[in-house]
Amino acid sequence: MAARRRPGRKITGILLLDKPCGLSSNDALQRVKRFYQAKKAGHTGSLDPLATGLLPCCLGDSTKFSTYLLDADKRYRVRVRLGVTTTTADAEGEVLETCPVEGVDEARVREVIAGFIGTISQLPPMYSAVKHQGQRLYKLARQGVEVERTPREIEIFALDLISCELPEIELDVHCSKGTYVRTLAEDIGRELGCGAHVSALRRTGVGPYREGETDFVTLDQVEAMAGAEEGALAQLDAQLLGLDTALGHWPAVRLSADAAFYLRQGQAVLVPQAPTEGLVRLYDPSEQFLGVGCILDDGKVQPKRLI
Repeated sequence: MAARRRPGRKITGILLLDKPCGLSSNDALQRVKRFYQAKKAGHTGSLDPLATGLLPCCLGDSTKFSTYLLDADKRYRVRVRLGVTTTTADAEGEVLETCPVEGVDEARVREVIAGFIGTISQLPPMYSAVKHQGQRLYKLARQGVEVERTPREIEIFALDLISCELPEIELDVHCSKGTYVRTLAEDIGRELGCGAHVSALRRTGVGPYREGETDFVTLDQVEAMAGAEEGALAQLDAQLLGLDTALGHWPAVRLSADAAFYLRQGQAVLVPQAPTEGLVRLYDPSEQFLGVGCILDDGKVQPKRLI
């Protein structure tokens, strides 16, 4: 008889994982889930295997709020190799064309990247997780199939040149959800007249979480904690952030015991001195996070997503 599978723990929290190079986001997530013995886990937006950096992993009830991190703005540090285009727009692809980087200097690079700041249209790459008629584009691309894609409107909030050591440049990117940095690098190379691809990519921020301001945890560290002889789960759990930290940019609304009761029943409640519009974080009198609410036109707080 097959051994009965041990049920996962009902653990809730957000792990700010520093994903290593060479591992898919899903593989990294499954390792975290296994080390934590978690019943439920999900990440908040894939990173390419080539990329490193922040991959927030939501465990337990945190998965109910992962969409807010999926929709959050992102930050990247990217190294771009000018003069070479590849099939995947990064260093993992086959070289399509090489071009001399002539007439390109730091002043020209700064001029070109300035033109990408703001709202721009971007065509999703074939090597992406976007679906076409139910199939992921990257699966079609591996079969040598290219299909028509619809351009998307994205926002580049900031695009700073960190270094310019031609034929490579390094950029700091602050962008909206749905931005493909590989495509951005390709488009910059096209505008410079020499082509380009991503040679290294690191995600440094998602929503309120930023490298240098919040500690990221490596997969090696997680594995070492999980293998500890004593207190392994306690060490792991200490790395988790409260799920309301993902929503820290929204105002907090503290409810009375009665209001918390009715709100948990799905009813809108009137809260004195609550904000007049928008989304809010909800807490009961003991400061326990209850979930997310929205302010209705009549000023009442309507539950939107509760734990």
